[in-house]
Amino acid sequence: MTAVVAEIDVRTIPPYERHAQIFGRFDALAEGESLVIVNDHNPTPLHMQLESRTPGQVRWTYLMSGPDLWRVQIGKQPLDRAAMEDSCCSGGACCG
Repeated sequence: MTAVVAEIDVRTIPPYERHAQIFGRFDALAEGESLVIVNDHNPTPLHMQLESRTPGQVRWTYLMSGPDLWRVQIGKQPLDRAAMEDSCCSGGACCG
C-alpha cells in the first residue's frame, strides 16, 4: 500500500479546473505515494486520462463506490519499463 499524502474533495473545485489540479498533484507525487479524491460520481474519465498520460504508473483503488459518494486512492507506481516497451509509447509516438 502507498502512503497517502493528500485528500482532495473534487466537489469543491470548479469543474473546468478539476483534472488539471489532480494531474498536477499526481505529477508531484513521489513513487510509492498516493492521493485520495472524493467525488459525487465515478471518475472513470479521469482514470483513463491519467493512464494515457502516465502509462503503467497509476494505481487506482476504489475505497468507496457510490452511489452518492466516491473515494478513490490514486497511487504513483514505479515506471514499468517492460509495459512501456509493449505500448505505442515505446517509440515515443504518444508520450511527452
